[in-house]
Amino acid sequence: MPFRAIARSTTHPTARARVHRSARTGLRTGALAVAVAAALVSCTQASSGGGPGADVPNHATDPSNAAADLARIAENADNAEAAERAAEAEPTGLPTPGPALVRDAFATLQATLNDTCTPGAGDCAYFLGRVTRELTELDEAMRADSKGPGHFEQPLADMEVLFAKLGDDRSEAHLEKYFSEIVDTRDGINTWMQDHPDDYR
Repeated sequence: MPFRAIARSTTHPTARARVHRSARTGLRTGALAVAVAAALVSCTQASSGGGPGADVPNHATDPSNAAADLARIAENADNAEAAERAAEAEPTGLPTPGPALVRDAFATLQATLNDTCTPGAGDCAYFLGRVTRELTELDEAMRADSKGPGHFEQPLADMEVLFAKLGDDRSEAHLEKYFSEIVDTRDGINTWMQDHPDDYR
């Protein structure tokens, strides 16, 4: 009976062997990971002219250096992933401005009142193109105004007739064909706006 009491209070030799084997396995696994990392760094140095045969110090021979390299690689990967997530969270499209205020759109149209050109002389591309563009922007502003398009019924109707004639062609020759219509629409809208000072002052 004394032998049994001693056996119960003492760890079995087989159990102790398993503990030692597990510890050795863990140490071998850690050492193997460090060795693989060191070999990878060493191969990289060798392919770029470094390595044992070169004058460059072999950074990979020190396992602590290899572990530090792995830590830096992991940190860089984490940073790159975080930056990618942040970029995906940001809106991809840029905000587009809405139509200009009627007052502002009309002011730029008024700036063309003293300008003109001579059809056929080759100097109408800029002038007619600008007036047409200003009318288009004023049309958009009037339709978006809080007073509603019904408030600007006459100028919108005049511009609709003009745009139907012009179509999508904005070449100088095409605009010159409608020189009178473009200028008359501009001047007519100017007269209408003068009678509605609250819309532009």
